Amino acid sequence: MKYSQQMRSSLANPKVVLAWLAGSLLLIWFVGMFCRGYWTPDEPREADIAWRMSWQDGKAVPQLAGEAFCEKPPMTYWLAAIPIRLLGTQAWAARLPNFLYALITALAVGLTAARSLGRFGGLVAAAVIGTFLLSYQVAIWLATDAPLLAAVAVALLGAYKGFYAASSPERLRAYLLMHAALGFGFLSKSAVAWMVPALTILALSLWEKRWRELLRWELYAGILLQAAMILAWVWFVYAGQDGPAHLRVFFWNNLVGRFAAVDAPPELQYAAAHRNYPGKYLVELPIYLFPWTLLVIAAARRAWISRRSQSDNRALRFAIASSVPAIIILSFAATARNVYFAPVLPGIALLVAWWAREIRPAPDRWDRRALRATAVLLLLGVAAFIAALSVVGIQSWSTLGDRAGFILISCSGLLAAAVLALRSWPVSRNETAHSLWFLYLAYCALLTAPASQVYRQVDMWQDLAKISRAVQHDAVGRPLILLAPDETTRAIVDMYARTSVDKIDGPIDAAALLRVKTAAAAAPNTLFLVQVRSAADLESSLPWMNAAALRPLQSYSLPHGRRYALLQVSR
Repeated sequence: MKYSQQMRSSLANPKVVLAWLAGSLLLIWFVGMFCRGYWTPDEPREADIAWRMSWQDGKAVPQLAGEAFCEKPPMTYWLAAIPIRLLGTQAWAARLPNFLYALITALAVGLTAARSLGRFGGLVAAAVIGTFLLSYQVAIWLATDAPLLAAVAVALLGAYKGFYAASSPERLRAYLLMHAALGFGFLSKSAVAWMVPALTILALSLWEKRWRELLRWELYAGILLQAAMILAWVWFVYAGQDGPAHLRVFFWNNLVGRFAAVDAPPELQYAAAHRNYPGKYLVELPIYLFPWTLLVIAAARRAWISRRSQSDNRALRFAIASSVPAIIILSFAATARNVYFAPVLPGIALLVAWWAREIRPAPDRWDRRALRATAVLLLLGVAAFIAALSVVGIQSWSTLGDRAGFILISCSGLLAAAVLALRSWPVSRNETAHSLWFLYLAYCALLTAPASQVYRQVDMWQDLAKISRAVQHDAVGRPLILLAPDETTRAIVDMYARTSVDKIDGPIDAAALLRVKTAAAAAPNTLFLVQVRSAADLESSLPWMNAAALRPLQSYSLPHGRRYALLQVSR
């Protein structure tokens, strides 16, 4: 009890809260970014592109296994290539820029909230944007979404400061910041970076009936800066080999094609993958916002109650304008993935921060229930981690080196999370802030010690470099052809085995088998690498093997992971 009182007293000091917030965010990012390898899906592909960017001659067009990869502009790969070139291909090196992206996102959202809601609101917003399950995933994942989220967060800070600026110079500086961030965001993941800030300014102008804001010259002056950033890259792409074709893929197939079906070859029909349906994002929203889902619902409820309030709800309007219109647009897009929702998260974090400030002096019973129910969710999270660690421990016990450390680290984190969640339970009228911080620290405890042990074991299931190096050893001195390879297979062979291999695209049909036979006839010592469902039963996994006159030379598998077979010509 004495310890709890001391902690509650310390949490009343803003400097102490800031220290706890910064330390805990840095810790969960460190564990998520630097304590695990490359995981599927996507990370091996992104790593190979960044590794290629570290030494390839032309820098305008990213390359996957030596072929142009025009799905994303190159900014993410430019920045990831720097530590890779200096420190090697380890996952922690490639993710070093992610640490900067996560920090910028938290600072930008926190500063936006602090400007509109005060210091307490800024701290809450930074904590929430750093720990939404989706924003945490985006932050620690090697992909283009982390720099995109950082760019959108900074752009929203500029948009808020510019829209509510008191003078023209202040407005110009703010909008220049917005455009610089949008230029960076465009070079990270194309024009999707514009969606949230543009809709926010448009929605605010309509909502507050301030049409003049859309006509201010300061709003558009920064377009020159943004155009200079983007058009410089476009020129280098255009001037390079197959430049016009690459630009068409960048801007037509991959941008327009994400929202609607376009006339394109099957491999460039991006609308065919990750199909959307009305309401998909709303159905999945509770997962994206975990563990703060119920707090978001409580904030939406209070926002509805406050809709006719005479008080200045500028912060609330900005939060809604930076989230709701984008959700509507995304709901009607042809494609849908959880990471597409990431740019909406800053607005939702601002909404939670507004709610936290509003309930701080006088929460009602529904607000207190939301806090208590969130504590229950975190206790369920503790139970889920116990189950995951038990499964991991049982399956890996024979190969687990430091068993005592595994148990000690896991149990200490789980115990800390459970205790902190329980400490948040007694929500009184003057202790809502304490409850929020206890809940936040409980979640961070889960994302550090127990998560680190789960990551450590999952790495064994995702060690694709081990397979690639084994393939290179077994195929040394012989031609290698990849059969129906996906992007991950092409990436891991390119980065860890050899940078020059042929491939036969799938599906493995009569035409593909003819190409196999032709290649085998031209070079009888050729080896073929193919992904299989079961390395133990190649006959059933590869029913076409005999028809192609191939037989297995070697098989490779990871526990609970990918399986491959290396085939050679039958003699």
